[in-house]
Amino acid sequence: MMIRVLHSSDLHLGKPFGRFGGDLPALLREARYLSLGRLAAAAREGGAQAVLLAGDTFDAETPSPGTIRQALQAIREAEDLTWVLLPGNHDSLAATDLWRRIAAEAPPNLRVATDANPIAVDGAQILPAPCTSRRPGRDLTATLDRPTEDGAVRIGLAHGAVTDFSEEGDAAVIPPDRAERSGLDYLALGDWHGQRRIGPRLWYSGTPEADSFKHEAQAAALLVEIAGPGAVPSVTPVPTGDYTWLSACRDFLPGEHPGDALTALLPNAAARRKTLFNLLATGRMSLAERSALTAAIAEVEDDFAWFDADLSRLGLHHDVTDLDRIDRAGALRRAAEVLLDEAQNADLNGEDRAIAEAALSLLYGIASEVA
Repeated sequence: MMIRVLHSSDLHLGKPFGRFGGDLPALLREARYLSLGRLAAAAREGGAQAVLLAGDTFDAETPSPGTIRQALQAIREAEDLTWVLLPGNHDSLAATDLWRRIAAEAPPNLRVATDANPIAVDGAQILPAPCTSRRPGRDLTATLDRPTEDGAVRIGLAHGAVTDFSEEGDAAVIPPDRAERSGLDYLALGDWHGQRRIGPRLWYSGTPEADSFKHEAQAAALLVEIAGPGAVPSVTPVPTGDYTWLSACRDFLPGEHPGDALTALLPNAAARRKTLFNLLATGRMSLAERSALTAAIAEVEDDFAWFDADLSRLGLHHDVTDLDRIDRAGALRRAAEVLLDEAQNADLNGEDRAIAEAALSLLYGIASEVA
């Protein structure tokens, strides 16, 4: 019998996104809630019988009552699927009130994996390793070698670090060969927010909805197909993300057309409304080119859900004609020369040079508008 499950993790429902202002935090939280519906749709399309959530379904141990109720309702509405919910390090078993409430309000199609007992799901045995606290300090997957009934596909479900790329920066605690050691056909892991293959039987699903610029790949879940006990699983990424987080570092050179260079970095216009874009500009530009880049940024930034451009590392390429454009003599010219000297003064720290460059660029822009 072919076993098909959808593996996901790290939904972080209720995440505050405090770094952003305006309506964006609420929109990003809503996108994370709606990812439950997208996971259900992906499971159905792939023929999966179950959705495995490998920890950190909630962002904190004390999510709001509304966040809990709405998540359970979304699971209830996908009644044709079995959902398995594992405590992670953000929503660990230490949150006794959270898990007591989930157990009390759980819909019939939800299996809450709050202990290490195997969970039967359509011919498979799910072996959970729930997080007991935020930092357990030990390998919780050591229990995954417990026996199961003969002829069952064995799928481990855990949350934590295999290597030092943990979100929390913790020491490695899960052996990379844990699936082989414990006789698992597949080990579904959570914690790392980007999708990652550790071995043929061990994967991080990544979050189904992007939440940082750290991971460039599109947010997705994993469709896992296992032909039978001992078979190597087929693992297929299935896109599930709504918002896209993009970052770009561009080294600009004098003589380039700034607007064209910027446009080449950006997604198409239709995708921008659901894109958060972060630009780091390096290299060197003349004042005219920097002013043109600033104008090009101003032209497109409102197309995006969020747009930020860091020009602090963009050096000035001195051109006397730029200063002439500000003024050929007088107080403005002297101010421009002082700012240029400060911008190019190696004895000043980077922040002070960046302030001088930004001020000179602003002065140039004002002078250009007046002219």
